[in-house]
Amino acid sequence: MRSAILPLALIACAGNSAGPATSSKPFVETVVADFDAPWAMTFLPDGRMLVTEKKGELLLVSADGKDRQVVGGTLAVDSAGQGGLMDVVLAPGFAQNRLVYFSFSEKGLNGKGVVLARGKLVERQVQCIRAPCPPVAPLDGVEVIHRATPYVTGNGHYSGRIAFSPDGRYLFYANGERQKFDPAQDPKKSLGKVLRLTLDGKPAPGNPLAAKGFDPAVWSYGHRNILGLAFDAQGRLWEQEMGPEGGDEVNLIEPGRNYGWPRVSYGRNYGAPTDDIPDHKAGDGYEAPKVWWNPVISPGGLMIYSGKLFPQWRGDAFIGGLSSQALVRVDLNGAGAAKGDQWPMGARIREVEQGPDGAIWLLEDGGQGSPGRLIKLTPKR
Repeated sequence: MRSAILPLALIACAGNSAGPATSSKPFVETVVADFDAPWAMTFLPDGRMLVTEKKGELLLVSADGKDRQVVGGTLAVDSAGQGGLMDVVLAPGFAQNRLVYFSFSEKGLNGKGVVLARGKLVERQVQCIRAPCPPVAPLDGVEVIHRATPYVTGNGHYSGRIAFSPDGRYLFYANGERQKFDPAQDPKKSLGKVLRLTLDGKPAPGNPLAAKGFDPAVWSYGHRNILGLAFDAQGRLWEQEMGPEGGDEVNLIEPGRNYGWPRVSYGRNYGAPTDDIPDHKAGDGYEAPKVWWNPVISPGGLMIYSGKLFPQWRGDAFIGGLSSQALVRVDLNGAGAAKGDQWPMGARIREVEQGPDGAIWLLEDGGQGSPGRLIKLTPKR
């Protein structure tokens, strides 16, 4: 994505710059499977996984990683640049309704954009010559329920992250600003925004900015490229997003707030002077990040831990590092946050998830020389 090294002048001026590197890893790494540029994953109730690959395949993978099958029914994606098949999340009540939500980038008549879709995961047995006969797992009734607006040229900053509210009533959905800067502040566009939707993809009633002339789906704005979105146990919504050259962020998302991009940032535009974008300042009208990084970590997925295997980290956030090739832990304390550990992983980490037993699972990026392995982390005894 970008170099992890910034000019010394930028590093020196960063008020939240230090990112502690932790040499000793308190976990054991077990490689479970290997994929072709994986992007996201989610666990089914029985311990199996759905894994997306950038090129457009959705895979149903056994709990031990040994068996996989392509899930049919997904839609054609445009995988150029940062595009592809992106997030995948189970619907509230999945055990009964079998609905799977996913996001992807597509090419339209007037450019490219990010799409939110859903379908029902239905497993069937098919006729075969030799037993045992493997099941077929298509997504039935796939429908597009939301498209970012407007579609624009370029292949970057799609975002596409999905999170359901703890009560299961609403869907929060991230639209990147597509490397176009100004749409993040444009009230009529969904780019550079966190959206709150109904489960059918419509603007949720009561969104805070609709009466002010915004797109009625907008929940917060002034975002750049959101690559992680998650609720904590108290129902707070957190996100992480990539900054420009410097200024990667973790934000607590509050309704109706403006997070400042591209008007303020702890980073700078690529190759520009260090002061080309003002830093956040108290009283400037913009919501400042709780944590930021200079040099960058290039954040991938975001997970807030709630399991039993690592009780010392319950309630903390975990972030995959792309250019930093790291697993990053952030201490969450109510509405506050502070940097925790940063473990070198030797590969670009695209996704972080929690398994049913409380293990931490990582997906390597599979791009820019990185492997695409699925790795399970368990406590070191």
